[in-house]
Amino acid sequence: MILCTAINHCICDGIGTSQFLHAWAHVITKPTVDLRILPFHSRHVLKPRDPPQVTHTHLGYTKTTFKDNNIHVDINQYLQSQPLVPTSFTFTSAHILRLKRRCIPSLKCTTFEALASHTWRSWVRSLDLSTTFKVKLLFSVNVRKKLIPEIPQGYYGNGFVLACTETAVKDLVTSNLHHGIKLIQQAKSSLTDGHVRSMIDLLEDKNVKTDICSSLVISQWAKLGLEDLDFGQGKPLHMGPLTSDIYCLFLPVVGNFGAVKVQVSVPECVVEKFEYYMMDGLDEEENGEQNGFI
Repeated sequence: MILCTAINHCICDGIGTSQFLHAWAHVITKPTVDLRILPFHSRHVLKPRDPPQVTHTHLGYTKTTFKDNNIHVDINQYLQSQPLVPTSFTFTSAHILRLKRRCIPSLKCTTFEALASHTWRSWVRSLDLSTTFKVKLLFSVNVRKKLIPEIPQGYYGNGFVLACTETAVKDLVTSNLHHGIKLIQQAKSSLTDGHVRSMIDLLEDKNVKTDICSSLVISQWAKLGLEDLDFGQGKPLHMGPLTSDIYCLFLPVVGNFGAVKVQVSVPECVVEKFEYYMMDGLDEEENGEQNGFI
């Protein structure tokens, strides 16, 4: 059985989608048992203020343009102008541990932070951009518990924002993972109640657009629990998007709790380089144990 869903992001985010699908599965398999999490329908908890109060700078919505010999450069436009090839990499727990060890000086970090830094760096390196360019990383962050007061449990609307960090190509590709991890952590820690509400007010202006001309966008699906859905016939053998895009997804790996699958499409002309940078050194045998890269 294949279950395919199409979700409009105006209605809910990934957490809300997971909540709905788990509730659907629960109703089918346990029709006499109450839902563990009831939906919270009051969407006004994230309404903009009147008048809007944009009190913070929001890098993800600031238009950045680059000039290379007086020619406008738009990385997103470049990506979309040529054939794209889907790529997919599975990082086991051992791979992720090795990535964290590449962070020098050592820095306590999450799996997402290490993998996002590595993917961003590999993506930029494969594109052979000018070292003076500034590139951005946009990534989704759940803010349900960052607001004051916290958003009630069961809220299924868009309870996330796009965090953003920016750096020069030279600083990202010539240093190890420490630089990218530090930037990601700073972007996450900046998402206070005031910062998030300032962003909500900013987005009330419908002329404001996400700045993707110089950005890699990463969406975290690996911790949504979608690989555990059971509609009565057992858990899925595979879970993932129907198609691949220039937006990067972190996906769960069915049957391997600590693993993460990274999926993103890149130009055909850079696939080999991107694969090399993503895989380089991670399959080397350590302590007599060989961990394959899938």
